[in-house]
Amino acid sequence: MANPSKSFAESVDALGLLAEPIRRQLYELVVGAPGPVDRDTAAATLKIKRTLAAFHLDRLVEGGLLEVEYRRRSGRTGPGAGRPAKFYRRAAGDQVDVTLPARRYGLAAEILADGLDRSRDAAALKGVRGAAQDMGRRLAAAAPRGADDRAALLSVLTDNGFEPLETDGEVTLRNCPFDALVDDHRDLTCGLNLVLLESVSAQLPESGLRPVSRRREGFCCVAFVPEDGERTG
Repeated sequence: MANPSKSFAESVDALGLLAEPIRRQLYELVVGAPGPVDRDTAAATLKIKRTLAAFHLDRLVEGGLLEVEYRRRSGRTGPGAGRPAKFYRRAAGDQVDVTLPARRYGLAAEILADGLDRSRDAAALKGVRGAAQDMGRRLAAAAPRGADDRAALLSVLTDNGFEPLETDGEVTLRNCPFDALVDDHRDLTCGLNLVLLESVSAQLPESGLRPVSRRREGFCCVAFVPEDGERTG
């Protein structure tokens, strides 16, 4: 089973760390980057001193929002390669949820997914797929008016927690909003996710992108490729 959410107190403490403006900007920089970020890059991007960037980044690590890895910037190893630098990335396998009063929607989703996996009832699965398609249409309809289809698609993905990243004409999704279910219900969750995003994409036919199944560690199981790109990952 996926790691549970933090306790209420731990979640409040973690979110409290982001109340500090510089710390929040550093967190957004790290989670928005295509790869881990070092102190020098963080400081240069925000135009602050390196020591200040290091202080706030390490506080985010202490609060469980970021984690650290060490690597040499040159990529070389052995004598003369230099000391490893400290890089930061979003903490994996954890999440922060705060609702007042407390709500446990993830628990309900886990129970429902477990029930579907156990029953394997064709009619029930068909109904869930239909519900995913309907939701995709509603999400697309809620996209900003006046935006072109590509911008509208990216807006839908961003607003719903997928964290789209555009690279070389493709859009990868750095976050799976359904991550809490993936470990125990991967086939069900990834299948419904693809149906949902196919439905969104169908309502925005001029985006030039289409969703494909592409399971990669650290990313959502769906990616968007150009209309004439590959069909499976």
